[in-house]
Amino acid sequence: MARKQERSLLTEVELEFMTVVWEIGSGTVRDILAELNKAQTRAYTSVATVLKIMEQKGFLTSERHDRSLVYRPAVPKEDYQRTTLKDLSSKLFDGAPAALVARLVDDEEVTDDMLESMRALLNERLGDNGR
Repeated sequence: MARKQERSLLTEVELEFMTVVWEIGSGTVRDILAELNKAQTRAYTSVATVLKIMEQKGFLTSERHDRSLVYRPAVPKEDYQRTTLKDLSSKLFDGAPAALVARLVDDEEVTDDMLESMRALLNERLGDNGR
């Protein structure tokens, strides 16, 4: 039996695979391959290998159904988002979430509507719905 590696962050390819698994909830290699192939053609064996690695890292679980393995997320998307943002904040913004937000709102591609949505979220979090 393969030993479980310590969970880290997903690589770009693993994140693409994980996004598919989060979207479909669970699936066999063929199910996941079909979704991935909508964007880019991949080989069955390559997909199977990456899924097995992700399982070893603790991001997926698998269960045998008939002759196929069915993969499911072992990590909820929200938990992974939280972990990734903490890592990003720590590495690029000296652990200061305000610096991350400041950089985000300074981005020229952030529209006024997006800023209003962010304001509404902050007001809700702070309990300042009337402002």
